[in-house]
Amino acid sequence: MSVEDSEMAEALQNYVPGTDEEKKLLRKIDLRLMPILWVMYILNYVDRTNIGNAKIAGMSKDLKLDDSRYAWGLSIFFIGYLIMEVPSNMILSRSRPSLFLPAIMLVWGALSAAMASIHNYGSLLAFRFVLGCVESGFFPGVLYLLSCWYKPAEIGKRFAIFYSAAVLSGAFGGLLAGAITGNLAGAHGIAAWRWLFIIEGVATVGVAVIAKFILLDFPSTSPALTLEERQLATIRLLAVGMESGSNDPNNRLTHWQAFKAAVCDYRTFLFMLLFVLDVGAGTISYFIPTITVTLGYKTITAQYMTIPVYVVATVCLNIAAYSADRFQERRWHITAALTVGFIASLVCCIVTTPVVRYAMLCFVAAGIWTALPLILAWTSGTINLPAEKRAICLAMVNAVGNLSSVYGSRIWPSKTAPKYTLGWGVTAGFLGGAAVLAAVIPIILKACPHHVTEAERLLQERKEAMGIQAQTAEE
Repeated sequence: MSVEDSEMAEALQNYVPGTDEEKKLLRKIDLRLMPILWVMYILNYVDRTNIGNAKIAGMSKDLKLDDSRYAWGLSIFFIGYLIMEVPSNMILSRSRPSLFLPAIMLVWGALSAAMASIHNYGSLLAFRFVLGCVESGFFPGVLYLLSCWYKPAEIGKRFAIFYSAAVLSGAFGGLLAGAITGNLAGAHGIAAWRWLFIIEGVATVGVAVIAKFILLDFPSTSPALTLEERQLATIRLLAVGMESGSNDPNNRLTHWQAFKAAVCDYRTFLFMLLFVLDVGAGTISYFIPTITVTLGYKTITAQYMTIPVYVVATVCLNIAAYSADRFQERRWHITAALTVGFIASLVCCIVTTPVVRYAMLCFVAAGIWTALPLILAWTSGTINLPAEKRAICLAMVNAVGNLSSVYGSRIWPSKTAPKYTLGWGVTAGFLGGAAVLAAVIPIILKACPHHVTEAERLLQERKEAMGIQAQTAEE
């Protein structure tokens, strides 16, 4: 056993949770991670979904987009996203997050701004595909980074705070789109929707540069922490059965071993299915501006009327996440949120009164986006060791989940307007199925032990031999 391992084992044995030093460290971690990641994710989601705002601001007419072409413009983004997400997390687990995450943000911001130059359908497809490839590394990368810094009892509300940026980006995007399309239409001979891409893309590039100087790396390697802080950050996770990754090649899984461990664990696919159903319902985000238009609002007003939808969802999301962390419970919080969305979707299928539909739209959004970060926190807490396997599992769940957007973008064709019975019906089906699955997952986990690969077993034995094996985490 090395001197470092001996010191780590002794520190783990002497670790006392909840000390003033740990609370001070946690505040420091929060300040270095949460605000900047929140802003980065707002811009990530705005750059991804602003195509919906651009559509009703004149892009469809200028590029001659019918329903099929617009759906492909949405879908091809997620094809690139799926292809690159797992490789991206593999790279992140061996690199510095403070460099990797800002770098990909700078590239996607530049691409988003450059989309203002497109003049035909083919260019739209090309830009959206490459944008998907580049953006794919951000969300799962942040999930993995947060899981390397926070305990299971801490991570749910922080996932929720982070994900609330995606939800609020709809409100922010609607507010910004309304301001741009209302005030910059035709300025300098440039169409309003082109200004939308330019302004939001340039803002993303600026934040990417700033983020490089704020973000932390991993607990054992972050230069922003003192040696004592790095040790405490590592020990506090080991004490609850989590890992923050390792620089020692003999003390971690290779990329292939981690991928094999994730694929051979049936729990990966169980959570993947749950996430697929919820994200499939979440494709409504691309059509909320269009839906508000069918409720009788004019284009600019419709942009602003998307804001309350996202605000309600954000409030519900954070209340549920705080409760889930406080009571250390995921199953029924997720089931309840999905059930609310399911019921609201059914009401929208039946009732056509604009006021009722708008109110129910708020509850559908709240149900969908409250469940999403809790599902990911549940996944991270259940498939928690080794850290490299956790990174691949989170990437796989998120990648395949987002693939549902390829077909989800086709359930709201304009020919079904203004009732959109198909869209509401499919959304209700997704949310109802997800609610049932969330309720039975703990039963399945208890009845069916998961497979442990040979590489995982050997790694665990090496750690036990070194005396630094963490306590077994509760599922």
